[in-house]
Order: sequence, then structure tokens, then C-alpha cells
Amino acid sequence: MTRCRYELIDREWSILSPLLPNKQRGVPRVDDRRVLNGILWRFRTGSPWAQIPERYGPPTTCYNRFVRWRKARVWDRLLEAVSAAYDGDMGRSRGGLTSKIHALVDAEGRPVSLRLTGGQVADCTEADALTDSQGERYILLADKGYDSNAIRAKAAARNA
Repeated sequence: MTRCRYELIDREWSILSPLLPNKQRGVPRVDDRRVLNGILWRFRTGSPWAQIPERYGPPTTCYNRFVRWRKARVWDRLLEAVSAAYDGDMGRSRGGLTSKIHALVDAEGRPVSLRLTGGQVADCTEADALTDSQGERYILLADKGYDSNAIRAKAAARNA
């Protein structure tokens, strides 16, 4: 199964998986990662529960697990863990402790990839991480902070 842009990456899953309830009784469960990706897909697309793609498991499983996790306050723990995981990305700049959001968006302005770094991190150092998921032949527009020979060479090699 290839990863879609809506799905959790391994680092995110390693942070979240220990916080999920793990009751191994009865009928074998649909994998929590698949179900969590299905729940996230549903909220990111705004689609009805019934339209969750098969690769995430049955829509009723996604819905029921969402409701159970809400009642057990699992979502609170997940959000706290995600927030804590990125707390270290605060950095020093002339104005004090700051952070930067580096965003790669599609032609409609919808986020494709986001990176959070400390405020002192140079923009051009994050370009590789943002564009790695892009194939060939895409249009790359960036501000002056992302202007470097290395980025231009990589874009030329990809016919961007």
C-alpha cells in the first residue's frame, strides 16, 4: 500500500501509537494505524463516514473507533503528544524564541507538506525535505529565502 499525502508518516505514528488503547480480545481488530489514517482522511476531506476508502478499513470501524476514543479522551492525549513532540522546534532569533512554518502547497494553495523549525533555521535548508515527495515536472515557486544553487540544481534535475 503506497502512502497518500493524508496519511501518518512513521515518525508521527511512533509518537502516537503508544497512546492508543490496546485491547487484544475477541475478533481481530483492524490495524489502528489504518483506522487512524481513515479518521484523519475523513476530517481532512470533509467526506461522510460512509465514503472512507476501503484501504482504511470499514467505515463503521473508523466511526466506532473515533467515538470510543473520544469518550476515552484518547484524542486529548494524542493532541498533547503531537504538541509536545514539536515543542523542541522553538529556536532563537533576534526577536527571542520563535518558530517557522515551511509550507509546500498545490496550485490551489492547499498544503501538501509542512515543516516546523526553529526561527533561526535558514529557509533554504528545508527545501529538500519539502520537495522530496514531489515527482518530476512540477512548477516550483519560492521566495528569496529558498534561493540557492543547490535548490536550483535539484529542480533542474527533476525538470521542475
